[in-house]
Amino acid sequence: MSTRVFKGIFAALTTPFVDGEISASHFKENIKKYNTTDLAGYVILGSTGEAVHLTDEESFMFVKIAKETSSSGKIIIAGTARESTRLTIEFTNHLASLDIDAALIRTPSYFKSQLTSEALKNHYFSIADNVKIPILVYNIPQNTGVSIDASLVCELARHPNIVGIKDSSGNLAFLSEVIPNLPPGFSFLLGAGSLIFPGLCLGASGAILAMADAVPDQCTNIYSLFCQNKMEQAKHLQMDLVLLNKLLTQIYGVPALKYAMDCLGFYGGDPRSPLLPLNDEGREKVRIILEKLSHLVKTRKNI
Repeated sequence: MSTRVFKGIFAALTTPFVDGEISASHFKENIKKYNTTDLAGYVILGSTGEAVHLTDEESFMFVKIAKETSSSGKIIIAGTARESTRLTIEFTNHLASLDIDAALIRTPSYFKSQLTSEALKNHYFSIADNVKIPILVYNIPQNTGVSIDASLVCELARHPNIVGIKDSSGNLAFLSEVIPNLPPGFSFLLGAGSLIFPGLCLGASGAILAMADAVPDQCTNIYSLFCQNKMEQAKHLQMDLVLLNKLLTQIYGVPALKYAMDCLGFYGGDPRSPLLPLNDEGREKVRIILEKLSHLVKTRKNI
């Protein structure tokens, strides 16, 4: 198994659609643009990628395209979760044939009242024992209604094939409780774009971000400035991004992110039904925030 440590900023890639059908060409174009950035790599088939809206065939094709299009050195992580342990193992090993670096596996959620810590531990340990690539646990309680507690994360981290966690809870107290009890090399990746800087200060190894699809350079700059110990600059850049992240992830979600991408030279397009395109009010709010961000970026460059 891989001994790679997952650190830096990863973009949680969107899935481009044209008239409801996936667009391989737009996906390739986006990745080629991201290849020129300092992103550590890409996550395909995550929440931002509308993975729950894709067939297995579409999912496999998109991961294959990402692997073929990504520049050398970019890490490829794919979301492989299914509701059952068995199907998750099967689909993870199917995608492992593409030589990706890791699988991101969100908690099952349909029978949430029965998904105790013991059930989740058995689920993740069984997967880790039977898949051909390393796995990262995905904690996103706002979507699943299932939250992994800190003690379970620390227990899972002892398995040699569970190499990290993406935590999208937005709870810094959770991070603070977990970090001191993790083994060396275990990656704690933030899933909240508003917490990159404070999370890094508390010991996170990086982040997997939807916002990085729209403003990859600003996201990677926070990480770079932090690594250079330029804390004040990193803090100010983080503050610049808070309102944008709130619009793109908390208020309007994927439709707003895709619209922001369209505004910034990437292909966003519409989400797949039942999600609706961003309404006029949302578009205006996104445009205003992007204009303010552009002004702030120019101002900071002149300081």
